[in-house]
Amino acid sequence: MGHAGMAAAAVRYLRSVGAATAAGPLDPLPRPDLRAVRPDERAPVEQGEFRRVLGNFASGVTVITAPGGPGDGPAGFACQSFASLSLDPPLVAFMVGRTSTSWPRIARAGVFCVNILGAGQEALCRQFAASGTDKFAGVAWDPLPVTGSPRLGGVPAWIECTIHAVHTGGDHLIVIGRVERLGSTDAAVEPLLFHQGRFGHYVRA
Repeated sequence: MGHAGMAAAAVRYLRSVGAATAAGPLDPLPRPDLRAVRPDERAPVEQGEFRRVLGNFASGVTVITAPGGPGDGPAGFACQSFASLSLDPPLVAFMVGRTSTSWPRIARAGVFCVNILGAGQEALCRQFAASGTDKFAGVAWDPLPVTGSPRLGGVPAWIECTIHAVHTGGDHLIVIGRVERLGSTDAAVEPLLFHQGRFGHYVRA
C-alpha cells in the first residue's frame, strides 16, 4: 500500500471515531469507558499505584512528528511508549492517548517520523510534551524525503514511517508504522532516558 493508501486508512479510522478530517482545529477523542470493569465493580488497580510501579521501567524518549496539511503547521508530541515490532516487514509501534490533540493531525497525514532523543535534549522533550503551545517554535528541523515528516535538529537517530495499522488499547491507541527510511548520526551520542518521573542518562560500564 502506498502513501496515499496509508493516509486513506488513517482517514477512515478518523471517520470511524467521528473525528474531523478537514484542515483546521481538531478536538481530542472522547475518553473511552473502562470496559474491563463493570459499573458495580471496583477497578482492579489504583491508577496512582499503576503509574508508580510502571515508573520503575526505564525507557528511551522520542518525539513523534508529522507534516502539516494545507494551512496547518506540522504536528508532534513527546512519546515514551515506542518500540520496534517486526523485522519482516520492518515495523515499529507507538502508543498515544485517545484524548491527544496531536494524534488526529498525524493520522490525517498518514505518515510520521520517530525522532529518538539523545542526552541533553530534555528541554526539547519538555517543549513537545506541552499542550496548547507552538511546539515547533525555535526548533530546527528539516522535512524527510519520503514522507515530508519533520526530522528534528540534533537527534541521534530517526525513523521515517507510513501508518500501517491503528488498534485500540483502553484509553490509548496502538499505532503501527511501516519503516520507509531510517538513519543515525555517526557520533556516539548517549540516549536520553526517563525513569520514575525524571530524566536520566546511560552510564557505560
